[in-house]
Amino acid sequence: MNFQERLAGIISPTLESMGYELVRVQMSGKLRPTLQIMAERKDGVAMTVDDCADISHALSAVLDVEDPIQGAYSLEVSSPGIDRPLTRPQDFARFSGFEAKVEMAHPVENRKRFKGRLMGIDDDGMVRLAAEDGGEFALPFADISKAKLVLTDELIAASTSMQDH
Repeated sequence: MNFQERLAGIISPTLESMGYELVRVQMSGKLRPTLQIMAERKDGVAMTVDDCADISHALSAVLDVEDPIQGAYSLEVSSPGIDRPLTRPQDFARFSGFEAKVEMAHPVENRKRFKGRLMGIDDDGMVRLAAEDGGEFALPFADISKAKLVLTDELIAASTSMQDH
């Protein structure tokens, strides 16, 4: 279990009990490290500044008790935003039909970078993508190093209609 996975294990139960889901945990910076927590509401409603503040207060207490990080650091809580990172298998299913950029840890058909329309994820953990330069690819979820939605008019329109409900 790597450091990010350990942190996710400490943070997730608190978020879940508050009605949120963990999207991503990331440490950045050397001199004054920042622990970035990206979360979203389970009910699908857009995150507010108050949501982020509530999460920050709750997680500060949990992290003080667990003390998984050596030395001083800053805690930053945010929502994923429209052109969000895709970090969980369910993200690839949820955003099927939208454009995404995907970077692989290991080459698939001699390439590591893909951009195209997501076509979901199958039961074997293969993310399906129709590449904008032609061809359909099956990308192993376990080998994805980075993936995010591409900001398009279609995504903005869908995001706006999701928030209106």
